[in-house]
Amino acid sequence: MPLPTDEHIGTRVRIARNAAGLTQVELADFVGRTESWVANVESGRMALDRFSVISAIAGLCDVDVVWLLGQPYRLQSGGGNLAHAHVPALRTGLRRAGLILSGHPGLLPQGPPARLEALLGEVREVNMVRQAANLPQVATLLPPLVEDLNTALLATSGADREEALRLLADAARTARMCLNQLGYPDLAWSAAEVAAGAAKQLGDPIVMASVAWDRCGALLHQASLREAVAVAEAALRDLEPLATARRPEAAAVSMRGALHLRCSIAHARGAGSKEDAWARIDAALEDSDRLGEGWYDLERHTVFGRGTVAVHAAEAGVEVDQPDAGLTRVPRVDIGEIPSKERRTHFQIDEARALHRMGKSASAVVKMRQAATVAPYYVYADPMSRALVSDMARVGVPSQASTLSGLIRNMELIN
Repeated sequence: MPLPTDEHIGTRVRIARNAAGLTQVELADFVGRTESWVANVESGRMALDRFSVISAIAGLCDVDVVWLLGQPYRLQSGGGNLAHAHVPALRTGLRRAGLILSGHPGLLPQGPPARLEALLGEVREVNMVRQAANLPQVATLLPPLVEDLNTALLATSGADREEALRLLADAARTARMCLNQLGYPDLAWSAAEVAAGAAKQLGDPIVMASVAWDRCGALLHQASLREAVAVAEAALRDLEPLATARRPEAAAVSMRGALHLRCSIAHARGAGSKEDAWARIDAALEDSDRLGEGWYDLERHTVFGRGTVAVHAAEAGVEVDQPDAGLTRVPRVDIGEIPSKERRTHFQIDEARALHRMGKSASAVVKMRQAATVAPYYVYADPMSRALVSDMARVGVPSQASTLSGLIRNMELIN
């Protein structure tokens, strides 16, 4: 039975297909499926649960992938309304940051300047909240922080202004992630560009590589896959002298590994082949081994380390339709040791997607419930977790009917 939502993704697929002048047969041929598969998707009898397929349909029909996904999801529970309520103020702060970074004349501070030490503490706090996967709280903290950093840029010079630039780049990168997850891709790109503007003025190659990593994240969310690879490759070329020096900088090796992971997901979603995706996973794994057991890069937001390679391998496995390979690609890893609830939750979602594809839907429901218990809004607002729950509702999971019903209600998939 299809879920009785007013407008499921299949409805938008039908709208996009008709607007592009395509038949169901033509769309099916393009994505390597059957006409009946397209009919089932459009009627809501089958969920779209792979970003690679969604991206392909969006590209063929020339529509925004975020529109196709139905984002943003304005959930009533779990702080959803609270998160969205702060987006207009964050938009204003990012717009002013862009003007300030461009040197636009006539801009005035919006309040008294805060001490840089206090702003550093606030940036660290919002990063901790981000890694705790608490999107509503991140959205609450960011607008006043960005505006205080705007004031710092206008009121300082020399070394103090350089520190303000570093903090703004950091805060804007956190904003990019939050806005992507909330479903505001254009504003997320604006945040990434504010971070890029600050990084350019700093001229620090590690900060610039970190910003490239965020640009890739924004591009992946909009299914601009080849652009994501191009941005990552350019950053990798710039990092190579630092990462291959006689005494390589750990930060450079870590950023190189993180950028390889961005490429792996882009390839898995359609920018390359399965082999390309797995080759990037393997390259990232080599870098994590170089850094040693227990390395995780929280300072640059990537949380790069062996466990994070496993997180990306799980996602790549689902996207290339090799879910079992994705779950076993990285041996001897304990996901529980990753010092980021956001990354651990992401893994649980993709582990559940993999299990469902492997015919282990009851285990998938349990994994989803575990993830939702510790990071509810992150799970309920994630497009792929919503697609997974929709598909499990369609096929039914009798042994976990009550738990699945709870997920459906909390995701507000039934009106």
